[in-house]
Amino acid sequence: MQKLVLRFVYGYIIRVFLRIIVGVRFADARFLLKEKQFIIVANHNSHLDTMTIMASLPRSIIHKVKPVAAADHFGKTKLKAKLSNYFVNTLLIQRKRDKDNPANDPINRMVKALDDGYSLILFPEGTRGEPEIQQPLKPGVAMVLLQRPHIKYVPSYMKGMGKAMPKHDSLIVPFSSSIVFGEPKEILPGDDVSSILTRMQLDFNELQSEISTP
Repeated sequence: MQKLVLRFVYGYIIRVFLRIIVGVRFADARFLLKEKQFIIVANHNSHLDTMTIMASLPRSIIHKVKPVAAADHFGKTKLKAKLSNYFVNTLLIQRKRDKDNPANDPINRMVKALDDGYSLILFPEGTRGEPEIQQPLKPGVAMVLLQRPHIKYVPSYMKGMGKAMPKHDSLIVPFSSSIVFGEPKEILPGDDVSSILTRMQLDFNELQSEISTP
């Protein structure tokens, strides 16, 4: 049942709302159908970001993709966690490592989700920043990729979301917004956390330049 709900909500209702009411221009993401699994990595300026990426996905795979979200925010109460898990398909994780409890460690939980067959949506900045201003990338996604190097990452960049729904503001307003995707990429032999994050930052810079070009 959840699969049908996710496909209908994001494939129709939210996509139409974002496109017509907010003004989001969606890139064609059907290329993701060729990938068995992937990790979408994207910049982060707004709570609209997750909805926009989910609404961009081909409907047939929406239920197989889990946005990674902070448990202390989206799972603050049991009800909020249930709603988030059901209607957003989230993977709720804590923000800090927990090496004393491997089952609760965020890196291990992301790896397990991949091993269970899911793809992920990750925001390497970790938190929402100011519109069109990128923050330093945190190492979590690189650590996950080093443990599962056969899984490709897909860079994505969004413009205008921070204006349509700014941080600390629950009001959604129409604003010309866009989302673009880069090509799926595997990490390279010999890569470490630093080299992976450097390459991701270059990917974001290229997509930002692309999306800003009239």
